[in-house]
Amino acid sequence: MTGGFGIAGVLFLLYPVVRPYSDETTVEGLRVMGTGAWVVAHLFAVGAFLLVGLALLVGRDPAARWSRAAVATAVGVVPTSAYYGAETFGLHAVGRWAAREPDPRWLEVVDAIRFQPAAIALFAVGLTALAVGGVLTAVERRTWTALPYALGFVLFLPQFFTPPPVRIAHGALLLVGCWLLARDAWRGRTPGRSPRPRWTRR
Repeated sequence: MTGGFGIAGVLFLLYPVVRPYSDETTVEGLRVMGTGAWVVAHLFAVGAFLLVGLALLVGRDPAARWSRAAVATAVGVVPTSAYYGAETFGLHAVGRWAAREPDPRWLEVVDAIRFQPAAIALFAVGLTALAVGGVLTAVERRTWTALPYALGFVLFLPQFFTPPPVRIAHGALLLVGCWLLARDAWRGRTPGRSPRPRWTRR
């Protein structure tokens, strides 16, 4: 699944690039949620999560399959993707109605979807597990090339509270991180042989 990391990196960048931005604390701002770009961008994110999970679980590197990093990432992918489903389709429907019938009460509906206790708890668990998976990936691979990947997932939650340019930069960080992992997997992972730690002296 070397290609899985590569494609995931592209999707992580496309997510903040394609996603429309506006002041979502206003009814006018909710209209971006009713656009096709909103749906496509969030599906890019879901696809990226699924691909990194699969790349770690069924990749060509036998030492990485079902490792702690792979399991933590897989555990994080499921609740995170479920929350993104509500963001993708639930808020899209709200945005379309808000465009037809502007009403401040739509803001309450958006908050009810985004901050529903069970949903936000699942999202927090998912992002935490993804961050742990990213860090464990760097620890297990023992190479600096895994650090951008780990940092990208550690910063996934904070980047939601930043302006669009920073969110796009975060997507670029994940692109670099995923591509570096794809390059490492392509170059040095022989089936049936554990990789040599790169932080040890030869």
